[in-house]
Amino acid sequence: MNWFDFYKGKKVLVTGHTGFKGTWMTALLLRAGAEVTGYALEPEHGPNAFELCEFSGKFSNIIGDIRDIEKLKATFQKTRPEIVIHMAAQPIVRESYRSPVYTYEVNVMGTVNVMECVRLCDSVRSVVNVTTDKVYKNREWCWGYRENEELNGFDPYSNSKSCSELVTSCYRDSFLKAAGVAVSTARAGNVIGGGDFAADRIMPDCVRAVEAGKDILVRNPGSIRPYQHVLEPVAAYLRLAAAQYENGDFAGSYNVGPEEADCLTTGELVELFCDKWEEQTGCRPVWTDGREKDAPHEAGYLKLDCSSIKERLGWRPVWNMERTMEMLTEWYACYLAHGDIRACMERQISEFLQDSL
Repeated sequence: MNWFDFYKGKKVLVTGHTGFKGTWMTALLLRAGAEVTGYALEPEHGPNAFELCEFSGKFSNIIGDIRDIEKLKATFQKTRPEIVIHMAAQPIVRESYRSPVYTYEVNVMGTVNVMECVRLCDSVRSVVNVTTDKVYKNREWCWGYRENEELNGFDPYSNSKSCSELVTSCYRDSFLKAAGVAVSTARAGNVIGGGDFAADRIMPDCVRAVEAGKDILVRNPGSIRPYQHVLEPVAAYLRLAAAQYENGDFAGSYNVGPEEADCLTTGELVELFCDKWEEQTGCRPVWTDGREKDAPHEAGYLKLDCSSIKERLGWRPVWNMERTMEMLTEWYACYLAHGDIRACMERQISEFLQDSL
């Protein structure tokens, strides 16, 4: 049985399901036939992928704050999940500089609350905590970080996710491993794809500029990031959760990122966006160097070594960056043309599954 078929009939609780990645996670799990419960805040005001997908009535949609442990406990006890995918977070680096206390409350105490609920709920067998590639102490070196590197993110977002890793490790060793619960963390690279409308992210910035008829301003055109389509890590999380559900020896910490050739500078990524947008629409955007003085610190060079997940789980990236950008521009072109977003997402999921299974 492959990882996709494994989920038919499984009870899965996803925190943060109303976000960008959570929406794709929900769509993929529903496609697999899982019994899904989502726990998250209301989706962001303005355009958002969750509302555009019109999931109404297709799963249990619980609106709640990850910091509200009593409501979270009640959700666990009512739904009795077998698998938990923890994605709820304050995920924006720049926002973490503006709201550090909130960022730590959500990303650290939110993780404590999830792990405590898992500890108290004997139906759970597999947990994946989604963190980030930014958990590592960034030394700006030219090779990929491995899972045994030092955890010490620089900014409040990155650091809070490093703390989330430590919380997960503590709960695993102190409580969950002895109870037969397999627990992993997954450290994904920079995720792009249709449906991201967040502020201070490069692809949404590109789309907003195109929509407004303005030049794209690129804050850090020389920064290198492990960009990947959103379906890559989402499928990896599900593959990992399934593997450790059946064999707890697979539990651990895993990097999830693209191949070396797809680690682009932000300038190269935006140039590729312009190419593919022109292919989609016939109009070519223009981008300019928008470097800011006195901007908050962001890492300039970041890559991941994904040898562990490749060797242990047989995972490989499915789409290269050119294919990823084709999918991204198709989604946003559909959105700006007021097309059928759910149909577009389902089609892209079908193509991804066809290429990967």
